[in-house]
Amino acid sequence: MLDRDALFSRLRRSPDIEAPNLVAVDATDRLILDESARELSQARPGTIVVIGDRYGALTIGAAATHGSTGIRVHQDPLTGELALAGNAQTVGLADRYRSCTLGEELLTGATVVLMQLPRSLSELTEIAEAIARYADPSVVVYAGGRDKHISRTMNDALGRSFAEVRATLGRQKSRVLIATGPLEVTAPTYPVTEHIAEIGLDVISYGAAFAGSKLDIGTRYLLEFLPRVNPRARTAVDLGCGTGILAVTLARCLPEISVIATDQSAAAVASADATARANGFGDRVSTLRDDAMSSLETDSQDLILCNPPFHVGAAVHTGAASKMFAEAGRVLRPGGEMWTVYNSHLGYRGMLRRLVGPTDVVGRIPKFTVTKSVV
Repeated sequence: MLDRDALFSRLRRSPDIEAPNLVAVDATDRLILDESARELSQARPGTIVVIGDRYGALTIGAAATHGSTGIRVHQDPLTGELALAGNAQTVGLADRYRSCTLGEELLTGATVVLMQLPRSLSELTEIAEAIARYADPSVVVYAGGRDKHISRTMNDALGRSFAEVRATLGRQKSRVLIATGPLEVTAPTYPVTEHIAEIGLDVISYGAAFAGSKLDIGTRYLLEFLPRVNPRARTAVDLGCGTGILAVTLARCLPEISVIATDQSAAAVASADATARANGFGDRVSTLRDDAMSSLETDSQDLILCNPPFHVGAAVHTGAASKMFAEAGRVLRPGGEMWTVYNSHLGYRGMLRRLVGPTDVVGRIPKFTVTKSVV
């Protein structure tokens, strides 16, 4: 078999943010692979599933150490998919896996599931229910995470879909939850629908979508400024769309506009599409799973709305916002507008001015700032 550690030294995070304090392989990846080693060595081809593999360590580790083939993989962030594809190509293991959406295609017949625990309990609930619903009754789930991010509520979320959940001993501040005995899932919890009366929208959310079916407080503040966007705009992007609230509200405000709701999260894109259709805007709000608008043409959009993240995984980092702003400067037509809401302490105005164009603060409260940038 191939040397796992030698391969791991070659893995990169790209196209996600690269930085000295951000790694492509961590102690949790190694612990999950070590705890599942016996099951992996006995698994038949095509019965191993990997969920939430951040940059490919779990998939590549299983393939390299155990010669596993036919591995099925689901990664909600597109950057994870692209990183796995690039890393697998680099180490010569691109033929060992295929990417799938969360559901029957991914999980039917699965006997071993390796996964990084998501931070969101709603995402974990949706994943656990899908495994219990579609996997082989003998399935064993190895779900790992950092000690500081694992809570008793995660055991409970898994326990609602599995008869037994136990924790391994910790190592290097990581731990693995092992779940067996899938229970019958009568009605999946996700997607959920909630009517938000203050904005008059039905919001539909899958488990991994940011803020779920709630109205994020940053988005709520940015909504106050939509009546001030350029009324002559005909093309727009909701960048980092989440459940699509900004995209649908903009379409409602400007009857002639076409909006692209884009996010790197598969769950967000599915949620935004469902939200647009539920509110009667499916004809003017389209969805696109993309890495910060990288596939959109230069000088193609009149307007961009953005509520950027300030985390890369668990680390506070401005790299994701910087990437989004740079792409906005490319995608906007001359004279195009970008309206951004961000945590006031981050001070993004200078970055927006440099990467997009002249930027004015149009609103500020203690927690959030809204800016208008013009190309």
